[in-house]
Amino acid sequence: MITSLRNPRIKQARSLRQRKFRRESGLFLVEGIRQVGDALESGFEIADLFYAPDLLTSPFAHRLIEEARRRGLEAVPVSPQVFASLAEKQHPQGILAVARWPRRPLESLSPQNAPWVVALVAPQDPGNIGTVLRTMDAVGADALLLLDGGADPTHPTAVRASMGALFWVPVVQTDFAAFAAWSGEQGYSVYGTSARGTAGLEVLRAAQPPFVLLLGSERSGLSAEQQALCRQTVRLPMRGHVSSLNLGVAAGVCLYACEGMM
Repeated sequence: MITSLRNPRIKQARSLRQRKFRRESGLFLVEGIRQVGDALESGFEIADLFYAPDLLTSPFAHRLIEEARRRGLEAVPVSPQVFASLAEKQHPQGILAVARWPRRPLESLSPQNAPWVVALVAPQDPGNIGTVLRTMDAVGADALLLLDGGADPTHPTAVRASMGALFWVPVVQTDFAAFAAWSGEQGYSVYGTSARGTAGLEVLRAAQPPFVLLLGSERSGLSAEQQALCRQTVRLPMRGHVSSLNLGVAAGVCLYACEGMM
């Protein structure tokens, strides 16, 4: 059992709270029974698996540890104090994994394996990324593109908000220029969302694959160049006093409007 906060493996895992070290190492933290279970089941590479025997009361979590060991992974017991230094939750469940982020090229996606794609332009809130992934998994969308930087999809908030969907929905990070070229070459129809859109949700209900739902950043929406790529831009009805919706909410409304893809 690891009892020292200065243990090298613990120090490395703790450093992954910072984006700099996640980027350098390609590793990120996965906390909680459900999320660790999804990471293992989906086949994500697990570099480390830590658990606190004094905190871990779930029979399912103990089965996860047994399954990990059967696969040849080392499940490392740690003291409650050491686990608390790794966990972000106020009442941690007692299990945490260090997973490796797969670097997927844009060219790995095509209408054959991803007919329904969502693209976010420079999302600023990692919670929105997780929420969009969770909704995509619910409706059966195939892949998420993150364009022109923005928040980190492996940020603990994004991982937590995705409720495990991060491990099932492929995520590709690229820039808008590469996305524009790829979508044209592959024959995708791009539908954007904009407060100045010219169409309603009925356009999405009638959309046929392959297509991309493109959502702009929380701060500035879609630029003129980005709107020009769209076959049509959709405007959500706003009947009250507010002028916009949270990105995660807007994405959810649009995704569930795409009935033709479900």
